[in-house]
Amino acid sequence: MPASNAYDAVIVGSGPNGLAAAITLARAGLSALVLEARDTIGGGTRTQELTLPSFLHDVCSAIHPLGLASPFFKQLPLQEYGLEWVHSPASAAHPLDGGRAVLLERSIPDTAAQLGSDMPAYRRLITPLSDQLDILTNDLLGPLPLPPQHPLATALFGLKAIRSGRGFARSRFVDEPARALFAGMAAHSLMPLERPITASFGLVMLMMGHRGGWPLAKGGSQHITGAMASYLRSLGGEIITGQTVTALDELPPARAVLFDTSPREVLSIAGERLPAGYRRQLERYRYGVGVCKVDFALDGPVPWQNPACARAATVHLGGSLEEIAASERAIWQGEHPERPFVLLAQQSLFDPSRAPQGKHTAWAYCHVPNGSTVDMTARIEAQIERFAPGFGERVLARHTRLAADWESYNSNYIGGDINTGVQDIWQFFTRPVLNLVPYRIPVKGLYLCSSATPPGGGVHGMCGYHAARTVLKDLKVPG
Repeated sequence: MPASNAYDAVIVGSGPNGLAAAITLARAGLSALVLEARDTIGGGTRTQELTLPSFLHDVCSAIHPLGLASPFFKQLPLQEYGLEWVHSPASAAHPLDGGRAVLLERSIPDTAAQLGSDMPAYRRLITPLSDQLDILTNDLLGPLPLPPQHPLATALFGLKAIRSGRGFARSRFVDEPARALFAGMAAHSLMPLERPITASFGLVMLMMGHRGGWPLAKGGSQHITGAMASYLRSLGGEIITGQTVTALDELPPARAVLFDTSPREVLSIAGERLPAGYRRQLERYRYGVGVCKVDFALDGPVPWQNPACARAATVHLGGSLEEIAASERAIWQGEHPERPFVLLAQQSLFDPSRAPQGKHTAWAYCHVPNGSTVDMTARIEAQIERFAPGFGERVLARHTRLAADWESYNSNYIGGDINTGVQDIWQFFTRPVLNLVPYRIPVKGLYLCSSATPPGGGVHGMCGYHAARTVLKDLKVPG
């Protein structure tokens, strides 16, 4: 890379947030260069043939309710660049023992009708929240807003959201189907369900399931960042792959450098330039639990005991509220539960391009202690078999990635932490440090735009968008 090349901004990392930052800057008329260490772009949105030829597996993220809800993505013409969202009839399914199942339908009344005596409570809870999802989104998907754009709606949501997922489910619902459904949603927090604010994850997942749905990207998650990259290039932005950055001196001259990386990589690349106090804060940044993931090539669809589970691209496997809570609690105690909570996606049921005709794929993972080297494949398969007897007979091939292996795939995933940091009450709005402008590194021209900043993990681009808006403000560029 010629040293004479000069850019307004250089972005290190090509995940959704890095590309979102580059797009935001390019739309404001600035020159932007994205550098990616791997041979392909995408971060957590790559799709590969992990098992057998012509079986396309999402390497990390697979289902994208936040992508559909993202205020930033709604600004972009990504459909013109190859992105097509695919919806399953139901947003998610949660099978229970004995052949029962509860589905998160797009319709609130249809979902509530499955919940027996909890039907009125569910409708009272979710209907007003879903009605307010659009006005809440900007406050929920950004830095701590002072004051919130919609203070009353945000305050009313916050009174519910600050509670623990387990306590909230037990106080709101009396029967197992509603409690279990909520537990599966709250477990997306990757935290023990006794922790404060885990209820917020359950509420948001339910709200998005009813308002927009939980879509997948036709052809694979790679098409999300592929469309973003094509749009960026149409704006004059540049992307260079196979370019590992180990020091600031390796970068071309630029007015701003944005890191779509973990705080650990910021320390590695820019550590000597960082103030001692800020460096210590990044060193204390807390990473969360890891994941063990298995991709399956199948000879047929998953044989669910309850056929209704085939109506949803996402299936939560964990049984009751108490069983899911026990599983998630054990992980934070350094244990590997025998019956882990498993998140499963069956994309090929709704996107035939994922597998050869008549064949299918399945994507499944469970939470494990950070850095775990334990292979959970057998336990994941046992949980699937529990609710889909005969599943094992349909497996043609499998690919497993342990928590300890994720960093070699994506250096942001410290110890297998796919959220790049714990999102608990102490580190939700204060990631990576306590600062009203968390995207600005206290060195002129340096910024952080990864999911280690608010609003955290997920494919939504909002971290990159907010970081780029900070750059525009600092450079006094309208945008």
